[in-house]
Amino acid sequence: MVKHLKDLIEWAKKLEKKTISVAAAQDKEVLTAVSEAVRLNLVDAILVGDREKIEFVSKTNNIDLTNIEIIDEPDILKSAAVAVEQVSKGRAHYIMKGLIGTGDLLRAVLNKEAGLRGGELLSHVMIYDAPTYHKLLFLTDGGMVTYPELKEKVSIVNNAVAVAHKLGIATPKVAPICAAEIVNPSMQATVDASILSKMNARGQIKGCIIDGPLGLDNAISKEAAEHKGIISPVAGDADILLAPTIEAANFLGKAITYFGKGENAGVIMGAKCPVVLVSRADTAMSKLYSIALGAVISA
Repeated sequence: MVKHLKDLIEWAKKLEKKTISVAAAQDKEVLTAVSEAVRLNLVDAILVGDREKIEFVSKTNNIDLTNIEIIDEPDILKSAAVAVEQVSKGRAHYIMKGLIGTGDLLRAVLNKEAGLRGGELLSHVMIYDAPTYHKLLFLTDGGMVTYPELKEKVSIVNNAVAVAHKLGIATPKVAPICAAEIVNPSMQATVDASILSKMNARGQIKGCIIDGPLGLDNAISKEAAEHKGIISPVAGDADILLAPTIEAANFLGKAITYFGKGENAGVIMGAKCPVVLVSRADTAMSKLYSIALGAVISA
């Protein structure tokens, strides 16, 4: 089981090596992460983008692109299509976002001709290695689904659970976090949380334990849960936090990163291959962890 993000790198090294295809690769942090991933023998890489800009960025920042294939495609939208095509043709196993808008990249992924549409809703899964928490903490969905309804939350949970399983967490504990721990018909998130818990208990959502509604405090703190008299197999030990909206997940994730000094890795699930997606403001190390995460999921 992966206990820290740095363990992802060692895990990926032990697997059959995968190839990552990067759309609009002319980005310093992306190139730094990809170069390091190749140096560490985690992956092979195909960079799709403006060759002149890629080479300029690499030379001015001393980024070694030796043994990395570059496909010259200056047009941003076309670079996404070409990057996706590498997976469709079997030349790559998964995709990474470079200097391109998320929507533009995902339109290429979801193009029917690309053949990468999966059976699940696309959703974003972030993993945080926070110094103040006793294990990795998964957070979803802060990047894709804006205001998920119950059916969408089921898919979001399934996607996050699939990632947890790939990291060796056999039965992840899922906490649908809300502003209150009791079901309040006026607060839809608490109603959805209770339904998700019942669906899980009846075997409609498998491979995990779901209990909610839970406040953030009692989802991650046993002391807070005990103080409020909450008895739950998830309270104080959550693996996955299911946020009620994209804003809640986005704010919480950034708080973990900037206030809590947590490291992170991120990926979009639901297509036939993972799509490595982290914030443009994230570090090269975060992107390296995300590359390793994609390699592990692709295995």
